[in-house]
Amino acid sequence: MATVEVDGHDIRYAEAGEGPPLLLLHGGIIDAGPVSWGDVIEPLSERFTVYAPDMLGYGDSDVPDVDYTIDRHVRTMAGFCDELGIESPSVCGLSLGGAVALGLALDTDVEVSHLVPTSCFGLGTELPRGTLSWALSRLPFLNRIAVALFRRSRGFTKASLAGIVHDTDGLSADCVDAVWEYARKPNACVAFRNFRKHEMTRDGYVTNFAPRLGELDVPTLFVHGRHDEVVPVELAERAAPRAPTAELTVLERCAHWPPREQPDRMVELLTEFCVGTDT
Repeated sequence: MATVEVDGHDIRYAEAGEGPPLLLLHGGIIDAGPVSWGDVIEPLSERFTVYAPDMLGYGDSDVPDVDYTIDRHVRTMAGFCDELGIESPSVCGLSLGGAVALGLALDTDVEVSHLVPTSCFGLGTELPRGTLSWALSRLPFLNRIAVALFRRSRGFTKASLAGIVHDTDGLSADCVDAVWEYARKPNACVAFRNFRKHEMTRDGYVTNFAPRLGELDVPTLFVHGRHDEVVPVELAERAAPRAPTAELTVLERCAHWPPREQPDRMVELLTEFCVGTDT
């Protein structure tokens, strides 16, 4: 693990391996580089130089008093690449990180070589539970109660992951331990609660890259779990044909967390797509 300063804030990140650069961007709620990518960093480092940052407000990175919008995360990750001199990276983003990855490719000077939006947020405006989702986003104390329960019980932590995985029994012990560890950090869910406040309206999500997918000029692979209830697979199925050079891989027996549910398959997909099997 190392730290780099971006726009006056410390960003903590893991770096491993040698080879073409691969930037892994985690999701929201209680997440960080080691939480979502813990099973894949080491095997991917055999073919890539892997960078797995804790995005601003998450994990062991700084938690400044700012608005945690997609645009904020995009600018911070662009600065991260600039500060470390990361050139032409492949970028794989999970959920919230998928939208950040799209923003890097569409709205910054980062020359993304390959793009892998995974369980990607930002492909539509529909809230998963309609106005109920919006109403819950306006009741942050409910999230604080949930985080308090996470902190008290590893068993509750594992059970709660049923909301994002197809089979909690298939998760490694290290995975559950990582979530539980990061849930006990003082900043757990602070950035995500702020994100929901800015991202959700009565009419739906603010961020929607779907109308702009035709602007993508980078090879793109959408990866999505068949049983994803957070971001329905139908959004990825509609998105892939809109991007000029996009493909879609749907993972069976998988929900919203492919890097932890099917880490071997994710390593295989990233390696084949970003460097090829004959490299």
